Amino acid sequence: MSRSHLLHGAVLLAACAFLTPAIAEDYASGAIKTMQTAQGEILTDAKGMTLYTYDKDTAGVSNCSGGCAVKWPPLMAAKGAKATGAFTLIKRADGGEQWAADGKPLYLWQGDKKPGDVTGDGVGGVWHLAKE
Repeated sequence: MSRSHLLHGAVLLAACAFLTPAIAEDYASGAIKTMQTAQGEILTDAKGMTLYTYDKDTAGVSNCSGGCAVKWPPLMAAKGAKATGAFTLIKRADGGEQWAADGKPLYLWQGDKKPGDVTGDGVGGVWHLAKE
């Protein structure tokens, strides 16, 4: 392989590393991760999609259902998931279990299209980035 091919490959590899979000930690059996963003370290789902909290929730209780849950899908737990550390499970009104961080239910936002998007932060003054 020529020197120019090696240099081109190294540049391409460095560019890919720069564009890939850095996932720092892995929690709740991989259902929740952390990612470094311009807003600091945030929580994401396993695919790197930003997680949010809702001011109208109370500790261990989700108050986002119906149309709200369509716009803000809850981070549902897989059957048999186990709470670990600050990450707990709450029972939703429909019987499913949702992940929570420090008792705050976690949600995705329909407006985020790719990992690292944070377009839901501040929506309605009641939605916020979930942080560790």
